Amino acid sequence: MPGQTVQALGALLIGGVFVFAGIEHFLKFGAMRGYLAAQKFPAPALMLAAGSAVEIVAGFLLAVGMARPFAAGALVIFTLATNAMLLRFWASEEPERQVLRNAFLINIAVIGGLLLAGTF
Repeated sequence: MPGQTVQALGALLIGGVFVFAGIEHFLKFGAMRGYLAAQKFPAPALMLAAGSAVEIVAGFLLAVGMARPFAAGALVIFTLATNAMLLRFWASEEPERQVLRNAFLINIAVIGGLLLAGTF
């Protein structure tokens, strides 16, 4: 499989994951807002709506190959912010610490994939 095809498939897959997640967040808005409020997230409804919209729009752009550097950059910033604000494993006790740390590290790997997807 040629390199460009593999890169396009990778961008489709990683962008698609963000589109799916953003749509799911809107479908489960009440529960998600409640979770963010319980985590003392600032302006949970506004932040959830804005973050979910970024996931959908930037994920779609990345998946279809439009404005890839912009889309990947927006998703990198979103993922970094999510990590810093929601996956604060350093402030938790075991076993929650391990679960949050694993999710944090997975998101770091996703950021690596986004950086690759946004550069071709």
